[in-house]
Amino acid sequence: MLVVDSHLDLSLNALQLNRDLLSSAYTIRALEASTPGRGRGQGTVAFPEMRRGRVALSFATVLARSTGRPEPHIDFATPAQAHGIAWGQLGYYHALAHQGHVRIVHDLPELSTHFAEWDAWDLHTPPTDAAPASPPPGLVIAMEGADPILAPEHLRTWWNAGLRLLGLAHFGPGRYAGGTGTEVGLTDLGRRLLPEMERVGVILDLSHSSDQAFWEAMAHYRGPVHASHTNCRAINPHQRQFADEQIRALVERGGVIGMVPGCWQIRFGWRNGDSNKNISLADLIAHIDHICQIAGSARHVGIGSDLDGGVGREGFARDLDTIVDLQRIGELLASRGYPREDVAAIMHGNWTSFLRRAWGSA
Repeated sequence: MLVVDSHLDLSLNALQLNRDLLSSAYTIRALEASTPGRGRGQGTVAFPEMRRGRVALSFATVLARSTGRPEPHIDFATPAQAHGIAWGQLGYYHALAHQGHVRIVHDLPELSTHFAEWDAWDLHTPPTDAAPASPPPGLVIAMEGADPILAPEHLRTWWNAGLRLLGLAHFGPGRYAGGTGTEVGLTDLGRRLLPEMERVGVILDLSHSSDQAFWEAMAHYRGPVHASHTNCRAINPHQRQFADEQIRALVERGGVIGMVPGCWQIRFGWRNGDSNKNISLADLIAHIDHICQIAGSARHVGIGSDLDGGVGREGFARDLDTIVDLQRIGELLASRGYPREDVAAIMHGNWTSFLRRAWGSA
């Protein structure tokens, strides 16, 4: 089954961690076997595995903060530095597209053409095929945390360069809004950015927003909203996850929420360095079920893996070795009695429908 993954930090891994994503994840692991650092030698994502896993489309991020937090490869001292790093990450995607390795998807006609090719290929290619002849993976460019945008009036420049999805914050206090671990709402810059996003047509991602920023953004922004990678607070009582009332609000606005198979987002209390042996992809199904129960259907939940977002396979469910294993989610859903049309919706259809609605109404 085709997959849409609504959160992959591809350029961060390629540039800040110097990973050649055109090589397989296993080759990258071998090259990093003696490299110190969290997640080194444990990577799960590279383009060969994306093709094998039938990941037809992903929301591919640029990420650079200027919050003063000492996080290697992510935090920079000034907005100008964050701006430069993010432009470099965006340039990486354009270079891959120029070489024919990926396809950047900007609008509804391109989305339709892209999936027509992937659907035709998928229909005639056995699931065991290594898929060297698949169409190129599609990328919708997203920004995780708006810090690199120097001022709201610069958003059009980013749009012209391909940016289509934007989250206001990441961890900590951002220039535009409070993120995970804060009780800070929108800043003055954030209140100015939201109407500009509506005017330009950039879609709002509410992942990582503090509760205050979430509700303020929902009140001030009337365009399409989604959460690229967020689980359920009712199951994992952590502020990073969404409470039921937040899920209901997104459902009412036609949003989709991407589920994350990361251990700390599946189960409360898991910390980096803990074993993942007691957490499996089956545990993620409870989060999917919870959103389906709130929504009254399977049309508002998808996959937003966040694979290699700062950790490797050691930080994800034990039965996820590479991104290919996202296919197991579909198998688990089917074994739980989900009809095939609902499985297809969760694996890819809900995200493509969301983009079609958002871009069709632009």
